[in-house]
Formats: sequence, C-alpha cells, structure tokens
Amino acid sequence: MPLNIIAESSSTRTEWAIVDGRTIVEHAFTTGLNPFFQTRREISHSIRLELPEVFFRRRWNHVYFYGAGCATQEKCKIMESSLVAQFKTPVTVESDLLGAARGLLVRESGLACILGTGSNSCLYNGHEITKTVAPLGFILGDEGSGAYLGKTLIADMLKGIAPTEITQAFYEKFMVTPNVLMDDVYTNVLPSRALSKYSVFLAEHLDNAYCYQLVYSAFMRFFSRNIAAYAYREQPLCFVGSVCVMYKDILLRAARDFGVEVSKIIRYSMPGLVEYHADEP
Repeated sequence: MPLNIIAESSSTRTEWAIVDGRTIVEHAFTTGLNPFFQTRREISHSIRLELPEVFFRRRWNHVYFYGAGCATQEKCKIMESSLVAQFKTPVTVESDLLGAARGLLVRESGLACILGTGSNSCLYNGHEITKTVAPLGFILGDEGSGAYLGKTLIADMLKGIAPTEITQAFYEKFMVTPNVLMDDVYTNVLPSRALSKYSVFLAEHLDNAYCYQLVYSAFMRFFSRNIAAYAYREQPLCFVGSVCVMYKDILLRAARDFGVEVSKIIRYSMPGLVEYHADEP
C-alpha cells in the first residue's frame, strides 16, 4: 500500500505522521504552522528544519494537511505551495476544523469542537462541514480557548481584578513584569500562542475560586455563543484539543449546566484522521 503523510496543525504545534494504511510508520511534532501569520518562506523553513530527515527520504503518495488559518483558498494556497516545495508530491490542504471533525467522528455525523490555542465548532455530516459559527479569533471570539483564558487572566491582573496572591504567583512563575508581559503580547508575531502559554497557570491553581470560575465562565461563553447556534441536543457533541483535556472536569460541569451531554473529549485528532484516510484510494 502506498505511504501517505498526514499532518494536523494548530497555531502552537503540528503533528506529523507517515501512514501505511491504518499503521503510523513515523511520527513527529514541530511548531505550529499558520498561513494567516506566516509567509510561504517561513512555513517552508520551519518544515525543513524541524521535521526529521525520514520525512524527506522518498516521494510519498499524498500529503494531507489540516491546519489553523487554512480557512480560505488564498491561505490554503500558501500552505499548499510550501508543502509541495518540500515534499514534491500531491498535497491536499484543509482547515483544522475539518481535521478535528474527521478526527473526532471519522465518518459519523455530529458536532465537533476545538478547544486548544483557539476554539471553533461545526456540524459535520461524516465527510464535510455543513454548518459552522465564526470563531472570530482571540480578539473577537475564541471563547474557551487557551488564548481566551490567557487574555482574560492577564487583563484581570493588569487591571487589579485578579486576587493579589494569584497575581504574585503568576509573576514569580514566569519571571516577568507587567511591562514585559504587555510587550510579549502586543509585539509577538503569534500573540494567541503567547496568551495560551500563560493560560496554563490557571490549571495549577484551580483550587483558587477565582481561577476555577474564570475557566468555568469561559466554557459557558463557548456554549452560549457557539453551541447554542446548533441543534445541539440532536447530535453527539465531541471535543478535541489541549484545553478541553486539561480542564475536562470543568468542561463537563459547564456542559451539564448548559443542558448538553459530551460524547467524547480527546487530545489529538491524528488517530481518527488515520482511520478516515485508510479507506481512501
């Protein structure tokens, strides 16, 4: 059977697999690739320098890439050009949301959600997305994501809303000052990644009522501003991403309070994507 490469990328990390049918032959992680923030040259440079040499030793049958920022034809073309230049083989580029849906549900229908660096949701028919709610990015949307959690925490600290002990513990952990923090967010090429990096602090302090409530409120906003747009009681609801796994118990509580049952919570889409593409010619 011909070998394929399947890649799934968030703004933070990219997972790569060389696949023989349903078997992963080689596996690797690199930094996130996003054509919304990176040029074709920057993407190609990252792929070539970070992927193990085994990924370049032969011509593959096909490269399937699912990525953040690959929501328009223009951005998909940037990513496709970078991948073709590196692998010299046919390439298909799709959105990370479709990758999440196929990874979560394979060929079943349902509601698929991403809660990682960013957040997103869609209704999936077992092959394609049939409905979605605009995620709007970390400035206008991305409710419940790592970037949203980080943004809320940092804003509360800088405005003096967060408890003093939380603010002090944060500055001690990351060894930053308010000015350094502001500079890291506003001058960063990938600000959502920076915000998400800081959000992991919350997971270490969930025994503090403020931190717990911040995460719970963010998930409730995700449900009310995204899931409410779907017939969510008629479809299985599934989640993938670092944030939904890290705060699984709080997410399940928020779901119950919203009146919906969660069918699946997983960290990575790759096993489902391997299953989905195993039946393709």
